[in-house]
Amino acid sequence: MNRTELVSNIFRKKSVLCVGLDTDLTKIPTHLLKEEDPAFAFNKAIIDATKDYTVAYKINTAFYEAQGIRGWISMERTLNYIPKDIFTIADAKRGDIGNTSEQYARTFFHTYPYDSVTIAPYMGADSVKPFLQFDGKWSIVLGLTSNAGSADFQLQQCGSELLYQKVLRTVASWGHPGNIMFVIGATRKEQLQEVRNLLPEHFFLVPGVGAQGGDVATVCRNAFNNDAGVLVNVSRGIIYAGNGTDFADQAEIAAQNYQQEMEAFF
Repeated sequence: MNRTELVSNIFRKKSVLCVGLDTDLTKIPTHLLKEEDPAFAFNKAIIDATKDYTVAYKINTAFYEAQGIRGWISMERTLNYIPKDIFTIADAKRGDIGNTSEQYARTFFHTYPYDSVTIAPYMGADSVKPFLQFDGKWSIVLGLTSNAGSADFQLQQCGSELLYQKVLRTVASWGHPGNIMFVIGATRKEQLQEVRNLLPEHFFLVPGVGAQGGDVATVCRNAFNNDAGVLVNVSRGIIYAGNGTDFADQAEIAAQNYQQEMEAFF
């Protein structure tokens, strides 16, 4: 999906909601465990309930890889079920030497045709650039994350700037705002505007809203640009909004509430 298509969908739905499908078999409603493919049964119901309010789905591959081949099958079925006009993210956080990154890129852009994949940039340009060779695909590079451990490296001084600022500025030069996004944690409220000033045109994938303490208004107020420019990820706050037989109805209500918050900024 190219930038024009993504932006068009955002403004049509007046939403920047990304639903995270972090599907944990120990947390889904117990009645689904009787299904042949419990993870897919859960995801299918969540997608049906939320697709009118979201512009992206983020599949956290760890929750599927942990299940072995069964999990990979569930992931593929889920990816294929997502409507084609909704942006898809493989939250895989890959990044390795060049020839290995080439294979990771083929995995998530060809074998499993996601629109984007998250990437750890620690190994430098040759670990990221192979992902940028695929037209219409996006690399979502870790920039400023919302976990406590981000202070160990990202917030350390690196010459005249902080390390995460150097990462953002350097990685942005390897591609363009139509093929590179950055992960910017929503709990870093005081830094959202600073990052937007540094990268006025790029999209940000913003985790941390809901369970981690971030809020929609702060993200939209400080990080929006002319194309909206953000995808606000909510996982637990939507997919686990209910745990009974009405779990999908509760997920729909939660997704609609988030979308209505976002609509105020269009």
